[in-house]
Amino acid sequence: MKKASYPYLIWMGIFILIPLFLVLYFAFTVGDSQNLSTFQFSLANFKRFINPIYLKVLGRSVNLAVVSTILCLIIGYPMALIISKEKARKRNLMILMFVIPMWMNFLLRTYAWLTLLGKNGFINYLVTKIGFQPLDLMYNDTAVLLGMVYNFLPFMVLPIYSVLVKIDKNLIEAAEDLGANKMEVFSKVILPLSIPGIITGITMVFIPAVSTFIISSLLGGNKSNLIGNLIEQQFRWTGDWHFGSSMSIILMVFILLTMALTSKFDKEKEGGGGGLW
Repeated sequence: MKKASYPYLIWMGIFILIPLFLVLYFAFTVGDSQNLSTFQFSLANFKRFINPIYLKVLGRSVNLAVVSTILCLIIGYPMALIISKEKARKRNLMILMFVIPMWMNFLLRTYAWLTLLGKNGFINYLVTKIGFQPLDLMYNDTAVLLGMVYNFLPFMVLPIYSVLVKIDKNLIEAAEDLGANKMEVFSKVILPLSIPGIITGITMVFIPAVSTFIISSLLGGNKSNLIGNLIEQQFRWTGDWHFGSSMSIILMVFILLTMALTSKFDKEKEGGGGGLW
């Protein structure tokens, strides 16, 4: 092992392994979260999670994450395709427009939607101006989905774009020369070659979507919590770090299984031995 890698190993130990060990330690113990001497090994936190109430929250979180991922794919793929076909200068400008909002704090970007969707927000201002009653746009699943799609759409567009822009144009021209129409070129050449970008985009959107709590707190109004909200509550308000850690581990395992499943479809990674298994 090269000496140059030592700083990275130390960094990984401090910021990845130690926190992960602490989460595991709290997850498999019970006691006063502020008093280590009271800790005892137990699986009670995991048994506690096997409750219809918590399972329903997990199911709802997964459902919203899946829907938001599908919406991001439906919106993001055509966007990435359009951008990849533009000339380099215009292409770079369009990508910059996607990246600029990401320079802003995630919380501020979500707060911005409050000014648009709120009862006295910009959309309701326009609605009332044309003679209709204000719409109830906030504190429901639709608002949460809107926030997810807005915040996570660049994570879908960018990886797909990076794959599409590298596709050899000679392959497309060869398909056209052989008589393929535009739909056949897309379905038999472009789409199969862009699968690695799609898989990466799905992973990059699904993971933050299933664990988010800021979006559901601000746009959902805490009316129906997601799994991320439950974990936050255990650490910030309830003080039950053991149960919060066990839920974090369950969510982590679920995400790892999802990544393993999606990597199965990424033939490029499998060919290079980069899959999870």
